[in-house]
Amino acid sequence: MQVKQAANVLELLEFFARRQRPATLAELSDELGWPRSSTFNLIGTLAEKGYLYEPRARGGYYPSPRWLAMAQAVSKAEPLPEAALQLVAEIAEETGETTAIGAPASTHAIFIHVVESKAPIRYFARVGHRLPIHASSTGRAILAQYAPAERQALYRKLSFERYSATTPMSIEAVEAEIRRSAARGYHFSNGDFSPDLVGVAFPLPVHHRRLSIVVAGPQFRCLDKTAVIAETIRLAIARFAGDLSADHEPIA
Repeated sequence: MQVKQAANVLELLEFFARRQRPATLAELSDELGWPRSSTFNLIGTLAEKGYLYEPRARGGYYPSPRWLAMAQAVSKAEPLPEAALQLVAEIAEETGETTAIGAPASTHAIFIHVVESKAPIRYFARVGHRLPIHASSTGRAILAQYAPAERQALYRKLSFERYSATTPMSIEAVEAEIRRSAARGYHFSNGDFSPDLVGVAFPLPVHHRRLSIVVAGPQFRCLDKTAVIAETIRLAIARFAGDLSADHEPIA
């Protein structure tokens, strides 16, 4: 369930990220499909709090640097170690495919760092992209780090929506896939959530955080190379293992 006011604030930020220039109240109302009164109230509140300003008189509103300052303060409290960023960059370079770090967000996994492939046909992913935790290799590599009782509690929140013919549709199916992954040595998805997309994922050992690292790309290019991709990831994690622990200080 979404809270409308919170969703509107996020939609507003996404609008400005795309537009990259100020917008008047009328433009915001028309572009976002919001009633004029609601637009006026939301923009007025954000401007009063210092999150929006008018770069030019009557030239429209634009997000102020306060958003960046707040985001930097939040990020500083729990950063990814530099070694993790370098790990992703090297794996993306070696495989030629989009590589990302996933983190748990209730019944989803969310990308918190992404390096996109340079190939014209590739997996387009951005920081903040969400995946069902049970229906993706990214998510199952996180689930595998949970205790069985924790997984069972999480499963009770899932709706088990079918995204493709290979989507696991029951607790038993997810657990069976986690067991297969343990025997295989890596987590794998073949169009489970995104059609025509292959994902190869591993748990990412950064102190006590439950993270995963995934390489994802189109089936025609990756399906026959999953074992090679998995070995590339495994060796890279082994190279960076010491630095992943040493560079990060957990939240006090």
